[in-house]
Parts: sequence; structure tokens; C-alpha cells
Amino acid sequence: MINRRQFSQAIAGMLAASRVDFAQTPTPVTWAGASIVDCHHHLRPSPEANIAHLDGAGISNAQALARANSAEQMQALEAKYPGRFLAWFASADITKPEAAELLTKAVKAGATGLGEIKFHVEAAGPELRRMYELAAELNVPILIHFQEVPHTPTEGVFSTGFKNFEAMLKAYPKTKFIGHADAFWANVSADYANADAYPTGPIKRGGVTDKLLADYPNLFGDLAANSGNNALSRDPEFTSDFLKRHQDKLIFGSDCACSDGKGSGISQGGNPTASRMAGKCVARETLALLKKSASPAAFKKMTWENAHRIYKLKA
Repeated sequence: MINRRQFSQAIAGMLAASRVDFAQTPTPVTWAGASIVDCHHHLRPSPEANIAHLDGAGISNAQALARANSAEQMQALEAKYPGRFLAWFASADITKPEAAELLTKAVKAGATGLGEIKFHVEAAGPELRRMYELAAELNVPILIHFQEVPHTPTEGVFSTGFKNFEAMLKAYPKTKFIGHADAFWANVSADYANADAYPTGPIKRGGVTDKLLADYPNLFGDLAANSGNNALSRDPEFTSDFLKRHQDKLIFGSDCACSDGKGSGISQGGNPTASRMAGKCVARETLALLKKSASPAAFKKMTWENAHRIYKLKA
């Protein structure tokens, strides 16, 4: 016999244990020992925090996304952890007149691309058109966040008008575009109507993203975030065919905010519509999908070879 206090303590212990078990049973690292580069790794508050996520998720290397004035920070990070950070992309507020100057200076200081470009402008608007021209002039890729549906009432939308983005691909053939985020990945399905950030259910063949990746050699896809994971997980049969068709155009990235590469902390901070990823590491979940859905050769392309070829990463 136990009293009420002992019973309550026992229940509390069981609940605590279940929470610990959940946090400590992430998706298994079936890619252990493989060379993998996370090409959508947002810089964290400290050098150690960056490494904690990479090591926890079983990722060997990263390409960082940083601000245009991050050259010294990146040099210090590379010096402290030699070989782990292969490159970095630079971003600046493209609505400001000094954006082009800041980004040009960043590229001269070592940045190998522009991005993540995520601002409240139209994809075919003058602000982004200037960036497309600049990326071609500097001969670096540009990573764009496409989003038509706000995640919160005050967030707004970004780089809108992806359904008509073919015009930009034609207008700037020398620009290397990297598509990312909700609208880019939701449009793998031909029935996407800009109604949901992360649509579910079977994918209708003939989507805008699928067509543009096939038709334009200057467009590539960043598999990062809940958006990329959602597109890969909603229709396994489609995913297998899609990865096979576009294995030379897709690049792995995480865009994950978990603290340890195992799902602790906030995985998709400030994004309540991505609650499916609560307690999970986006990097782990997407790598597991790629491992399951693609051939070993295609997996290696998407997690290592394509990044080196398209982003001209260090050996």
C-alpha cells in the first residue's frame, strides 16, 4: 500500500521518464560516417552551439547562412573548427539602397552566395530583380524564401508570386536560383492554391516546382525546413520518383532550430503551423526521408556532391 503523496510522486516520475524517453529517442542516424553538408545552417549564438547541432544530427559539415557583415565571425569559426564550415552565404535588407554594396563587399570578403533572401517583396519586384542581376554579376547563387501564407497573424508573406516565377528564370538565365520554403515546396503539387503553408495528402502531378526544376538549368531546390520535409513526406510514391528525376538539382539543408541535433529546444521557433516537428530535429527527419526514398548514389548527390558542384564548396 502507498499513500496519496507516494502515488503522486510515482505518477510524476513516470511522466518525467516518458518525456525524457521521447527527447532521447530521435530518428536513428543511419547515415553515420557519411560526408554530409548542411547547406541551410543558420549561425547560432556561439561557435559551440553550431557544432552541437551538427554533431548531434550526425552531420560532418555545414554551409552557414549569415549577415553580410559576418566575414570575421566566419573566419573565427573556421579557425576554431577547421574543415567543418565549408562556405557561407550573406544576406542584407534588400529594401535598403545599400544592400547591393553590402552584399558585394561580403562576397569579396569570402561569401559564396546571397541568402537567405527573405523579405516582404514580390518575387518579380524591383528589389529582388536587383538581387538577381547582382548574383549574376558576382557569379554566385541566390537563395530565396518563397512564402504565400503567413504562419502567424503578423508575419506577412515573402517573395510572393512563385507560380509566375518562370518569367524570372527566363529573364535572368545567368542567375543561379535556389528555391526554398513554403510556396516553393507546396507547388510540387499541381493543385496548390496558396491556401495552406504545408498542404497534406497525395500530390497531384504536374506542379509548378516540378516543371521548373525540369525545364530550367538555372533553378535548384533547397530541401530545408518543415516545408521541404513536408513535401517529401506527404506522398512516398511521388517522392521516390521526384528525387530520382531531380537528384542533380536538389541540395540538403536543415533550417533547424533545435539545440542539439536531436530535437531539444525549439525546432521550428515562431512557426505554430509546423507543430508536426515539435520535439524533432528537422535535419534528422529529412535525412531519414532521403535515405529511405533515394538510391545510395542519389543520397550522396543531394547531401554532398550537388552542394560542392553548385555552390563551389571547398574540397
